[in-house]
Amino acid sequence: MTKVLREASLQSESSETLDPRNWDDIRAQGHRMLDDMIDYAANIRERPVWRPIPDDVRARFHATLPQKPSELGEVYREFTDFIVPYAVGNVHPGFMGWVHGGGNVVGMLAEMLAAGLNANLGGRDHIPIEVERQIVEWMASMFGLPSGASGIFVTGTSMANLMAVLVARTSALGRSVRQRGVGGEGAALTAYTSTAAHGCITRAMDVAGFGSDALRCIKVDRSHRIDVSALRARIALDRKAGLKPFLVVGSAGTVDIGAIDDLRALSALCREEQLWFHVDGAYGALAILSPALAPRLAGIENADSIALDFHKWGQVPYDAGFLIVRDGERHRETFAAPAAYLSRETRGLAAGSPWPCDLGPDLSRGFRALKTWFTLKTYGTEKLGAVITRTCALAGYLEARILSEPRLELLAPVQLNIVCFRYRAADANKVNGDIVIDIQESGIAAPSTTLIDGQLAIRAAIVNHRTDTCDLDALLAAVIRFGTTRT
Repeated sequence: MTKVLREASLQSESSETLDPRNWDDIRAQGHRMLDDMIDYAANIRERPVWRPIPDDVRARFHATLPQKPSELGEVYREFTDFIVPYAVGNVHPGFMGWVHGGGNVVGMLAEMLAAGLNANLGGRDHIPIEVERQIVEWMASMFGLPSGASGIFVTGTSMANLMAVLVARTSALGRSVRQRGVGGEGAALTAYTSTAAHGCITRAMDVAGFGSDALRCIKVDRSHRIDVSALRARIALDRKAGLKPFLVVGSAGTVDIGAIDDLRALSALCREEQLWFHVDGAYGALAILSPALAPRLAGIENADSIALDFHKWGQVPYDAGFLIVRDGERHRETFAAPAAYLSRETRGLAAGSPWPCDLGPDLSRGFRALKTWFTLKTYGTEKLGAVITRTCALAGYLEARILSEPRLELLAPVQLNIVCFRYRAADANKVNGDIVIDIQESGIAAPSTTLIDGQLAIRAAIVNHRTDTCDLDALLAAVIRFGTTRT
């Protein structure tokens, strides 16, 4: 550092620290913020689910980079006036378009605590990592995996599925694949999932270096579950062609209708064929918490890896994805990358090996585990399981109402908490697409659309713990009102 730079830094009052000059002032402002966000959740029904962003509001977020300080109160007013009213809306009980959890106030408070600690969970010996390890132990116990299983928090199941593909790659090709790449022997590897699986599986194969053509998407049965006989036949065909099957991805809660593959049959097939068995349980894996639903996950205990999101059915605030791997050593072989600046000790702050950075690509990691730990500790698995069971019961209520209304048509079997239906009309796809946008813009509810056998469906995913029958009644009333107007 030059003498001029050193003197400038020492003489600059504004850069001496980012702490407030008056802690009482920021404490008062912080209490106002906290009260406002608790009120936001408590009174969420008084707000529209979603509203379009006005052009002038959108333009505010193309302002130039701020050079000078602003008062915290002024910045907070911008948040309350121009950010809060135009959020995606998944806190609201009328949000049913995508599989988004509603969050919970306990998790919100925990997120504030985690920000205060500002812990980096990439590694080293500190208790936040033990909190994450405790959740790994809980998940291994919950899914019936052995004590040697390892796990890690990630952004979401899209990342967890990618990481699972990489672990399966290491299992098939050995650790040297990290140096050699997937060329040669790896070019013959093939993976399998269903046509109903989430698109992130295809993307994972792409990012992992196999290419999307190496993924075989197997047809589904009438319940949208992978056809195990067709899967077996395709594996045999690929082996005969000189290819090397290595991975099967089963779905526990498909994206369109929430179907759960026959995990027991898949696990048996994978054992027989010596394939890695991964379960994409983005939201459906947590059905294990519901005594009524858990039997439908039979076979998940045989998985080599499971991906799930606590921020969906677990109601943890975003983001809190998770990957658990049966063979912890294979997991570490896939990601561990020793370096001088990451040297491990038997005592001191550099102790506690292995570190989370040995289990995934991130070295800098936030304390996602805390809001999950708070949620599990505060509510308990019985309460969370009851919430999950209730969302499925609400889906059954919506299904019954649709079946009793001649103007509506159910388009897929209701298997968990997702209901796909439409308003009967001559140009049904166009009309129902418009109905969904009309409802979203009205602020009454926020359904989405999907295609079921070429037919555009109104898709209601009931994930939010706040959703009740009145919200479903409001959705159907809006569908009929806007459908009548448009036809």
